[in-house]
Amino acid sequence: MTLSRLQEPAIVADRRTQSHGKQYRSWGGYPKVVHRKVAKIYWRDQLMDSLDQAEPASVLPYGLGRSYGDSCLNDERDLIDCSPLNRILDFDWETGRVRVEAGTSLQDLLEIIVPKGWFLPVSPGTKLVTVGGAIANDVHGKNHHRAGTFGCHVNGITLYRSDAGPVECSASENADLFRATIGGLGLTGVMAAAELQLKRISGNAIQLESRPFLSLEHFLDLSQCGDENFEYTVAWIDGLSPGQIRGIFFCGNHDETNLPHRGRRYKIPFAIPELVLNKTAVGLFNRAYYRAQAQNSGATIVHYDRFFYPLDSIQNWNLLYGRRGLVQYQCVLPRQSAEAAKAILDAVARSTEACFLAVLKVFGDIKSPGLLSFPRPGLTLALDLPMRGARTLRLLQSLDELVLINGGALYPAKDARMSPTMFTAGFPNWTEFAQFIDPKFSSSFWRRVTTE
Repeated sequence: MTLSRLQEPAIVADRRTQSHGKQYRSWGGYPKVVHRKVAKIYWRDQLMDSLDQAEPASVLPYGLGRSYGDSCLNDERDLIDCSPLNRILDFDWETGRVRVEAGTSLQDLLEIIVPKGWFLPVSPGTKLVTVGGAIANDVHGKNHHRAGTFGCHVNGITLYRSDAGPVECSASENADLFRATIGGLGLTGVMAAAELQLKRISGNAIQLESRPFLSLEHFLDLSQCGDENFEYTVAWIDGLSPGQIRGIFFCGNHDETNLPHRGRRYKIPFAIPELVLNKTAVGLFNRAYYRAQAQNSGATIVHYDRFFYPLDSIQNWNLLYGRRGLVQYQCVLPRQSAEAAKAILDAVARSTEACFLAVLKVFGDIKSPGLLSFPRPGLTLALDLPMRGARTLRLLQSLDELVLINGGALYPAKDARMSPTMFTAGFPNWTEFAQFIDPKFSSSFWRRVTTE
């Protein structure tokens, strides 16, 4: 079937306006790097010129900079800013197949597809990422147990390589390169466009249910039941409750209701002083949040934006963590090692660090096509911590040891400091993947985790 042509000039102009004065850093703000130069690409035919002029192992594509660590950074080398490549190229409204340029944000895509009765097959916790970034990091969402990763729903990719020009790749064409590009951290070439398979919905609302829990066992029971009956499941955890795992389990399904979106957008104007986000203050917030959510648990209907993207309503929320930024520690543990999550949370709660946000989710069995994809069957735990220098790094090093001995892995898209030992243990396919790296591409992350 021929895809219909769709013109969206307003979205293109809006994104270009926002790109002026852009700062090329990671969302976590750690580590601090200096890039030699940045080439901003507005048209696909500019890509080969940029690649032809590049030196070996010198460039990396950059989208909206929502990776927490250094997978989107290229210290003392060059970036190719692909965010202006944000046009919607084709759409089939009957089948939900959409072809977009890789700089298209999930936010812009949602604004078009939701009123037409379609939704993203998989979404991370923010819509302020590009399609190219979602593929490069093979992001996952609250429905991993039902839908797998974002890469599971990519039909094809147009990839520009310095040694081959534009290359079409899919599960049936240049399949090895396709597998390497999904979850490939932007190292296999510049994604110019991609075709996605969307999912049909009948309204913009979510049937949301929430339940408190006071133990890992209770969470696992809720998760098993929730995964059987709900498309989306996830849990908020109080990361500062030593000796106890307590939190709120959230689950949801799409609903046929159409709700107005009345969400306010707040802005953090400057980096908050470090003394404000201390362990005592965060502990008080966590206890208050748990009590409020537990008292109001039950069923309700909410707009999808409130369910999927609560933090997007706070512009620059990363500044809450102070000038030194934040680190997110996200690991996955095999099912037989789920108890290790207790030890990790207890170590954080008993440390001097203030864990502001902790999220727990059970990954399902759907295998990603990507060679370096992070999700795998088991329990994933994500922790947001203010970066406080050596003491924070010492804590995370101790968590690495727990993850390593339990056969777990860390998420490259969220990482800013894992060792080569942790990386190679968690991603044994890395040597196979390395064969597909474009000879002119590199990143701060890749050099860190593959250099002893």
